[in-house]
Order: sequence, then structure tokens, then C-alpha cells
Amino acid sequence: MKINESELTKGQIRKLNALRKSIGDKLGEDVFSKWMKEQSSAKPTETVDPVAEKLLEALKSLESDKSIKLGNWGYAIRRAKGHAAKGFTATKITKS
Repeated sequence: MKINESELTKGQIRKLNALRKSIGDKLGEDVFSKWMKEQSSAKPTETVDPVAEKLLEALKSLESDKSIKLGNWGYAIRRAKGHAAKGFTATKITKS
């Protein structure tokens, strides 16, 4: 089976060339086509960030508060650093 290399991504081309080099052209293409079928049948799983979920839950009560404005660039939330630092710091992101 002939593989159309113009439709492949750069990573797929690298994998195909590596297979051809290691186990031969014909067998490499067979293995690659089987790998491509396996990849197309695998569904990508959506990962949920648990920290982002907790932040959303904490800010849920402020959703209807009109006095809270996040601005165009938003805020960066970081864990406090330094000796005896506790909690988090929030800094406004500005365009530099």
C-alpha cells in the first residue's frame, strides 16, 4: 500500500522514515499503516485541570458582582515566595 506523504504531519513522516530505516521499506510501510489506523481509532481524552476547577469554584460567588473587573489582560495568581511567605499573590497583567 502506497502512503501519500503529502498528507502526513512532520512527526508522522519522521516515524515513517524511522520505520523504513530500521525494518525495511515494505515492512515499515505496513507497520506504519497499522499504526495510523490505531491512531485514528483512538479518541483524544479531554483532561480537566483540577486547580483550574477549584479556582472557578472559588470565584463562582463573585460572578454576579459588577464591581469586579478583570480587565483585558487579566491577572496572574502565584504562590507567595520568600521567607515566611504564606498564601497567594495576584498581579495585574499589563501590556509592556
